[in-house]
Amino acid sequence: MQVAVVTGNPKVASRTLEAAVTLATRLTGEAPDHVVDVATLGPGVLGWGDSTVTAAVEAVASSDLVVVASPTFKATYSGLLKVFLDQFATGTGLAGVVAVPFMLGAGPTHALAPELLLRPVLVELGATVVAPGLYLRDSQYDDPTASDAYVERWAPSVRAVAGIHVSDLTA
Repeated sequence: MQVAVVTGNPKVASRTLEAAVTLATRLTGEAPDHVVDVATLGPGVLGWGDSTVTAAVEAVASSDLVVVASPTFKATYSGLLKVFLDQFATGTGLAGVVAVPFMLGAGPTHALAPELLLRPVLVELGATVVAPGLYLRDSQYDDPTASDAYVERWAPSVRAVAGIHVSDLTA
């Protein structure tokens, strides 16, 4: 089982990254195998063929589960995340990958953004999205209990579809 986190916050080592890693860990019981902090990829993410970006894309595409996270910018996910997601082939780039859309925002106004805006692009890339997107207030980014209801409700489904077995978590 391979688990990845992708975060599209322009700030390196952001609250979004910390919250996404926490969510992935809570969903699976283990730290993610791959963490792609897109802000660290540099200008290579703006084109095609950069070896570092290609390696990041391959790590995500070969994962069983990926948490895709962004801060809320202008009521949607960041342009930086969009530029990274453009590296994946339409329909097949994330085929076989279970994706969890996740966004942080300042208030409840944009609570549907992960579901209405981030989920469709992940599905367009071929990902399987079995749970609704999660939105947390950025003031709760470091509170692991903020996602308790989501994890309790959706972790079993996410694990089942991603092929993560309970015995895998206790072994």
